[in-house]
Amino acid sequence: MKHMLKYSFSLLLTLFSIAIQAQEQPKDTIKKTERYGLRIGADISKLARTLYDKDYKGFELAGDYRITKKMYIAGELGNENKTTDDDRLNFTTKGSYFKAGFDNNFYQNWLNMENMIHLGVRYGFSTFSQQLNSYKIYDNSGYFPQAPEVAAGTKYNGLSAHWAEVVAGMKAKLFNNVYAGFSLRLNYLLTEKKPENFDNLYIPGFNRTYDGKFGVGWNYTITYFIPFYKKKK
Repeated sequence: MKHMLKYSFSLLLTLFSIAIQAQEQPKDTIKKTERYGLRIGADISKLARTLYDKDYKGFELAGDYRITKKMYIAGELGNENKTTDDDRLNFTTKGSYFKAGFDNNFYQNWLNMENMIHLGVRYGFSTFSQQLNSYKIYDNSGYFPQAPEVAAGTKYNGLSAHWAEVVAGMKAKLFNNVYAGFSLRLNYLLTEKKPENFDNLYIPGFNRTYDGKFGVGWNYTITYFIPFYKKKK
């Protein structure tokens, strides 16, 4: 009986010690990590416009790379071929562009979420050509009932433009590693090389200049995330 009591007491102490150790372990044993890597895709709005607008052909690659918890290096690379038919001008712009900068994510993600509501900046650069297809002579004398159209066909090569861009947008995870994104852009033209006797009324990547320094743009992207490594959250 004495040995039984001694054994029972020892077993009770052992169970009590195990219980104490179990209580001391953290309740949340899930290791929370965040993924870091490259997200790359395309602007589907330019692809769609290429299909339905006979005066436009364009393509843009978009990507970002996560460097900190909130900060991403981001950029776009594209090409545009657009014919603009205004009241008095018909001209074609062809060229390529790239943009580079960063985005800061202001969205607080829950566990395993990787969505973004971001604000960022870009530096943009474009090289392009302008071809004046036709124009109408402005006449205020009333001699012509309608302004006559003049065929031109003059092409201006070696043009360029530099601008700064403020970006606001969002990205949402659709399913495994695939994201949909939308962004609005406000552009400010820094410098440009203009053709003689003409103006850069449209700049690839910048869009219309509206006879001034400012422009606006947007994109709709589908991107795929390539994870490189993980960090503890």
